[in-house]
Amino acid sequence: MPSRWEAAVKWDRAAWARGRVLAGLAIVTAGLVAFHRAVPNSVGHLGSLLEQFLPWLGLVVVVLLVLALLRRSAIALVTLLLPVAAWAYLCGGLLLPGATPGAHDLVVVQHNVSDENADPAGTARSLTDAEPDLIALEELVPAALPVYEKTLAPQYPYHAVRGTVGLWSKHPLTGSRTVDIKPPGITDSWERALRAVARTPHGGIAVYVAHLPSVRVGASGLGSAWRDESAGMLGRVVAAEKLRPVILMGDLNSTVDDRGLAPLTSRMNTAHRGFAFSFPAAFPLARIDQVMARSATVTHIRTLPETGSDHLPVAARIALGRGVD
Repeated sequence: MPSRWEAAVKWDRAAWARGRVLAGLAIVTAGLVAFHRAVPNSVGHLGSLLEQFLPWLGLVVVVLLVLALLRRSAIALVTLLLPVAAWAYLCGGLLLPGATPGAHDLVVVQHNVSDENADPAGTARSLTDAEPDLIALEELVPAALPVYEKTLAPQYPYHAVRGTVGLWSKHPLTGSRTVDIKPPGITDSWERALRAVARTPHGGIAVYVAHLPSVRVGASGLGSAWRDESAGMLGRVVAAEKLRPVILMGDLNSTVDDRGLAPLTSRMNTAHRGFAFSFPAAFPLARIDQVMARSATVTHIRTLPETGSDHLPVAARIALGRGVD
């Protein structure tokens, strides 16, 4: 009969021998999180598709942890430290609380209200509960626009609308104009971006509202060519903007990790506190409704209660006078 010491040594050796497949999966997961930019986009935009759901790779780590415990695999448990560290570096900050409530200058709300929204008045009222300084809306249709104008007017007397996007403000707006972000391949009438200057107590702020083209996931991968073209056009406009600071709000049909938004994310700050998954409203999987800033910092972002849209509204706090230039 083997001694207890011999049995313990045998168990230790077995624990390190078991679970090598799990350890391999942990290494692959860590690689996908840490080096997602290395996943090529040449076939089906697989890199961008992965980047849409990067935070959810944390669930893969949890599943691997449970399996490693069930297998009593020491090598798998140790190897899991790699994806945990990678995920914590990339996404861990989003779990932290935002700055203190007073550490911001503006509150803004971004919402794709949906062109099929049956309750525009209720949607407008719910957005004002966050007491934002600025409200950006997309998918405004002619039938609903007067309802939004009437409902928001008492608190937001200044507004600008271009095509299907609009901006409402507590502060005077000047210089409102359409921004051309229509990809050459779209031949229909298409106005989905505007620029205005908000004359706030903190000075003039260039505000952009945009709705980038939709993407589609199919058998061939992620169809995002038009969205990427539109992001590039908008990025060039923001780069040429002489006024500082700049705030961009919109349904960008992408997460900030997606390289397709690099023309914007390379020039502007995004929120480092709060996940704020906004789409689809019934079971939010990703934040495709974004608030970005230049010469300012988006200190925190969160979702607001569900409206009649298939998107959730997002509210962000912005601190002026610092950030990427």
